[in-house]
Amino acid sequence: MKNPNRRCGLSPAAVTAAALLAALASFAGAVQAQSYPVKPIRILVGFAAGGPSDVGARTIGQKLTEKWGQPVVIDFRPGAAGNIATDMAAKAPADGYTLIAAAFAHAVNPSLYAKLPFDAARDFAPVLMFASIANLLVVHPSIPARSVKELIAFAKTKPDQLTIGSAGAGTSSHLSGELMKMIGGVRITHVPYKGLAPAHVDTIGGQLSMMFDGIVTGVPAAKTGRLRALGVTTAKRWQGAPDIPAISESLPGFEVNSWYGLLAPAGTPRDIIMRLNTEVANALCEPDARARFYSIGAEPMSNTPEEFGAFIQGEMTKWAKVVKVAGIKVE
Repeated sequence: MKNPNRRCGLSPAAVTAAALLAALASFAGAVQAQSYPVKPIRILVGFAAGGPSDVGARTIGQKLTEKWGQPVVIDFRPGAAGNIATDMAAKAPADGYTLIAAAFAHAVNPSLYAKLPFDAARDFAPVLMFASIANLLVVHPSIPARSVKELIAFAKTKPDQLTIGSAGAGTSSHLSGELMKMIGGVRITHVPYKGLAPAHVDTIGGQLSMMFDGIVTGVPAAKTGRLRALGVTTAKRWQGAPDIPAISESLPGFEVNSWYGLLAPAGTPRDIIMRLNTEVANALCEPDARARFYSIGAEPMSNTPEEFGAFIQGEMTKWAKVVKVAGIKVE
């Protein structure tokens, strides 16, 4: 599914949607949107502090607090690949005062877990995707491949002998590898870790052949020669290292976005969704906000609720196929 990015501010479609909404909204709805918010807003984060979800939620929360004069509280509820926080958000009142900073796992978990206490599509109203982060395919220097094509060719001569590390089963680093294996037709042994950092260390040490690393750790390691960077997972090259090709240049159809976005409980009034969409998109245009995202290798995003919703549906379909083909199971 194409990444629904708009460079800064609302897209033309969002502007049109907002104008139509204003024209068609009832008097009561208009009053509701104008008065919102009248109390603190809570943004749930389903992952540990310090990660992209945290940075995004804090940045957005600070900007909305400054704009509206109402506190935006960041509520960390980590665990179960984000499912604990997601379940809380699904069961929260649909009044715009509880949001969740959802991530890539939101679209993957329905395929990984046999039973979830919520419906990842039906129980949520998309607000907007606020950031996307590329993963970086890196290999240990001992691997005689200087491009993705060479790596695929080399892997075909050594089925199951090469290893690829990840941050754990079902993470974007893991599924990036599974998608590469599926499209490239190769067999590489997956080695899950509890986070990217230990996998990064072992790839540098040669205990792993390769991994899909984070941009902020992979690029510096490649520049010093400790690792060799072969490609980024996003559809286009990453602006911070334009000399590194996109993997899709060698493997058509390959694209992985570690995305982050805001969701509200299903049934949240449309006028509140659009007000949140507008204000967050405008906030992400501010230089200090953009700088915070770029510092963690993230690209700030802006899109309509409809675009974000369609993107999530596409992600669910895409990763359901990959999970099934790879036979991934999470206990």
